[in-house]
Amino acid sequence: MILFPAIDLKDGVCVRLLRGDMDNSTIFNTDPAAQAKSFVEQGFSWLHLVDLNGAFEGRPVNGDSVSAILAAVSVPVQLGGGIRDMATIEDWLGRGVRRVILGTVAVRDPALVRAACRRFPGRIAVGIDARGGKVAVEGWAEETEIEVLALARQFEDAGVAAVIYTDIDRDGALQGLNVAATVALANAISIPVIASGGVTAIDDLVALKAANCPGIEGVISGRALYDGRIDPAEALRVLAC
Repeated sequence: MILFPAIDLKDGVCVRLLRGDMDNSTIFNTDPAAQAKSFVEQGFSWLHLVDLNGAFEGRPVNGDSVSAILAAVSVPVQLGGGIRDMATIEDWLGRGVRRVILGTVAVRDPALVRAACRRFPGRIAVGIDARGGKVAVEGWAEETEIEVLALARQFEDAGVAAVIYTDIDRDGALQGLNVAATVALANAISIPVIASGGVTAIDDLVALKAANCPGIEGVISGRALYDGRIDPAEALRVLAC
């Protein structure tokens, strides 16, 4: 199981938000490339990047920071936030991003997701962010009436590389990973699932691993890594067992 350290970019620096609130952010590093290199030195094999400004504005905003990260590390990177058209998908993949994450556009324009999967096999993920079981879009600012499972099942035959499922109510809040909901989703679809939101302590990773769910590819952690609540070496060891 892969542990993806999160680098959330806001105004060119690394931050963590509380439940997706752009006005409630904590800066953890003013040098995103240095943070990326630090994670790689700690043994992480993937990085999870989010352009937070881009998610709200619907276009890439922190491109310079992403480019600096891509130049600084050689591990694969997945990127989400503000990716809403084929040209942007192609641009990021061409610049070295291994996998792009499509969130809002998966709701607004599912045909684009399917087309991207055909054009770039294995390099398109769908981000499903949920509040109270309902999908939220536009940087989590707008809630829909679409159920998580209903959206995920739309892409069962599309060739999506992974579904990144985030429990917004727990994201950045250090309230514990929603293991039950993540496992339920992974058991209900054939697409690999990556858990996100609420990882607080090593016990969350132990519980996720203990669920023994083959459909879960990995888990994303942000604040708990930055705060030192989770030791990287121990976390990687737990998920590798």
